[in-house]
Amino acid sequence: MNKTFALISLGCAKNLVNSEQMLYLLDEAGYRLVPEPEGADFAIVNTCGFIDAAKSEAIENILTLAALKSEGKLGGLIVTGCLSERYKDSILAELPEIDAVLGVGSFSEIVDAADRVCAGEGYASFRDQSGPIDETPRVVSTGPGWAYLRIAEGCNNFCAFCAIPYIRGRYRSRPIETVVAEAQDLAAHGVKELIVIAQDITRYGTDLYGKRSLARLCRELEQIEGVEWIRLHYLYPDQFDEELIDEIARNPKIVKYLDIPIQHINDAILKKMNRRGTGAEIRSLFRRLRERIPGLVLRTSLIAGLPGEGETEFEELCEFLKEAKIERVGVFPFSPEEGTPAAAMEHVDAEEAQRRADLILQLQQPIMDEFLQGFVGKTLRVLYEYDDEESGLHVGRSYADSPDIDGLVLFSGDCTEGELCDVCIDSVEDGLLFGHREAEA
Repeated sequence: MNKTFALISLGCAKNLVNSEQMLYLLDEAGYRLVPEPEGADFAIVNTCGFIDAAKSEAIENILTLAALKSEGKLGGLIVTGCLSERYKDSILAELPEIDAVLGVGSFSEIVDAADRVCAGEGYASFRDQSGPIDETPRVVSTGPGWAYLRIAEGCNNFCAFCAIPYIRGRYRSRPIETVVAEAQDLAAHGVKELIVIAQDITRYGTDLYGKRSLARLCRELEQIEGVEWIRLHYLYPDQFDEELIDEIARNPKIVKYLDIPIQHINDAILKKMNRRGTGAEIRSLFRRLRERIPGLVLRTSLIAGLPGEGETEFEELCEFLKEAKIERVGVFPFSPEEGTPAAAMEHVDAEEAQRRADLILQLQQPIMDEFLQGFVGKTLRVLYEYDDEESGLHVGRSYADSPDIDGLVLFSGDCTEGELCDVCIDSVEDGLLFGHREAEA
């Protein structure tokens, strides 16, 4: 066949897994991936449609490819993913340059779409986004040494500000035996770190087994030879139980880094946003986790300027951050998403929301600096990923660093890509750790 395609994958890790599944299907069908869209028979944009910035990024990529197509430098254009799903009734009318479109339930039809586009025809498919999870194999595009392990799809939380349940459908867990089999295959191919992902992994198993089953899954993953790190993303604060806390504290393969999105700490805002639990319960959970799990690194996500947030509520959030000293914080200005309850609620303007987000980042900087400085003189286990050409140093991540969102460790010494090695930290510069590999005994 020798037909070529380029793929642009946008958005979250769950979307990347879908991109990897499409890569597998196209490769099996004889299509060949090329690094650049120019000159390809077609290009795919796997889109995010979560917030305005993500939608804008997706549309910019689509228009860039459409321009290549109009200049005769690209064959066809296929758009998949969350933006397609969210605007399935209008996307082809609004962007007539698109030749084929697939919703989030239709990734498995990518070969049919490609065949039709290469034949000069159109294609559109939007299967039930709450349907069974597609168990298509995938071509892992991350690493070396790490990969995402998706354990569920969709979301039942219906937070007032979030469109994900409307786009990705209801919560569906993958069976434990299926997840474990995939993890075993990843380990057999050299994966040492499994990053366990879903919109809400703490709810895992409730639909299949009638109870929370993340702790059970972690015990199964612990038994897989070759897996050394298990990283958990994202754990909702209201779904923690004693069994899960015990398992995280006990399991030596679970890295002591927990991503727990709280969004806010004020009770009235949490209730208005349909978040379960209270600020006091979040504070109590964080205290319990730190008491039970030595060396724990916490990451959370916050939204500045949510409906109901005045100066008093914002000050409460700032005081909480000073008190809790969360090591990793991602903060976003409130983005009113059409179709969500929060979009119709009164809120501060975009400029004020951004100002508050910036203030939180300023508040966090000394907390981050103190946290990183605490590693100097200590030895960290580091997963070596690539080399920095400018410095000539190896680049990797410690247990405290999740890919693409946290920091990096730059170090010298003999090492192999994808290997976990012990690095002595010598200094901190601009949020990066610098060190050297310790000599092996």
